[in-house]
Amino acid sequence: MNETQTITELAREFGVTTRAIRYWESHGLVSPAREGGNRIYSKRDSTRLKLALRGKRLGLSLAEIKDLIDMYDTAEDESTQLLSFLGALEQRRAALEQQRDDIEAVLKEINRFERQCREMLKAGQAPGKAARRKPRTS
Repeated sequence: MNETQTITELAREFGVTTRAIRYWESHGLVSPAREGGNRIYSKRDSTRLKLALRGKRLGLSLAEIKDLIDMYDTAEDESTQLLSFLGALEQRRAALEQQRDDIEAVLKEINRFERQCREMLKAGQAPGKAARRKPRTS
């Protein structure tokens, strides 16, 4: 990699759009230098973008990503950043495990309803059949 890159080169390297990079710039994740009207991205910007994409893949919010990346720039020792990252990972893991539990519960319910419907069809008891019968007149 060169010392600097244009927005197009950076977008191509990371497989993102230039619009996405400008969006992240507007939120302070990258801060390119300017030469005339062109954005010039440093190795620092490239590293920050790589970290942002990792955070995004992990499902972290933009604010969480920015906080963690900003710590990377300011931390004299990495333990503060690592502890914060561990906290974010624990929260993300808990949320994903809850989603998995919720999905498993819904899948069980779907299976139960499917079984009931198949049993009713097999027995000739289509749902709503009773509701369509004519009322008895005495």
